[in-house]
Amino acid sequence: MPKLATIAFDADDTLWHNERFFRLTQDRFATLLADYAPRDHLDERLLAAERRNLGHYGFGIKGFTLSMIETALDVTGDRVPARVIREIVSAGQEMLAHPIELLPHAREAVERLAVDHHILLITKGDLLDQERKLAQSGLGDLFNGVEIVSHKTAPVYADIFARHGHPPEAAMMVGNSLKSDVLPVLDLGGWGVHVPHDLTWALEHEEPPEAHVRFRSLGDLGALGDLVATVEADPG
Repeated sequence: MPKLATIAFDADDTLWHNERFFRLTQDRFATLLADYAPRDHLDERLLAAERRNLGHYGFGIKGFTLSMIETALDVTGDRVPARVIREIVSAGQEMLAHPIELLPHAREAVERLAVDHHILLITKGDLLDQERKLAQSGLGDLFNGVEIVSHKTAPVYADIFARHGHPPEAAMMVGNSLKSDVLPVLDLGGWGVHVPHDLTWALEHEEPPEAHVRFRSLGDLGALGDLVATVEADPG
């Protein structure tokens, strides 16, 4: 077995843009509720609603939209105008229809590594929306497997790697979230590669494990192929 048998990629804000559409919609939301709450307070209430609702709605646009509606009701004392609710629903629908834009070097990185590795896409979020984005990305045929999960934890990753026939020690996970993409795989003995995105959701923030021997950080996906080659060439 090669030193790295499986290379797994996160999707949102690793292969294509995602968070910036949430930020734009949150700006729109703040404008709609400007007469009822200052921006800082509104952002805090919305984030609290998102955190509270993860167990009910999971990750993704639909849960975000419902959290905006809940926040609008809270900050207005249930007096939010119907037109504002309609605008929030419309904003969510527009997010679900927004075209996909790949991040720099995404296609080249996946294509290069797909030649000699088992390539997985491991992403969390709404099933239909993630399937839509993958189809629009044009990358679907490059993956040996696609896993859309509710949560990214060490047991979830262990199950995925086992089902695909390779141990965690021979796997590398690449993503923009330290909390979801990197730390759980490092805990299993795999490799974790952090590719930071300019915009990262507050609930995904963690400190980088700089001292971990299997942790790496890259400025963009353009350097991933050479990193994999370096890891595989290391006799250690």
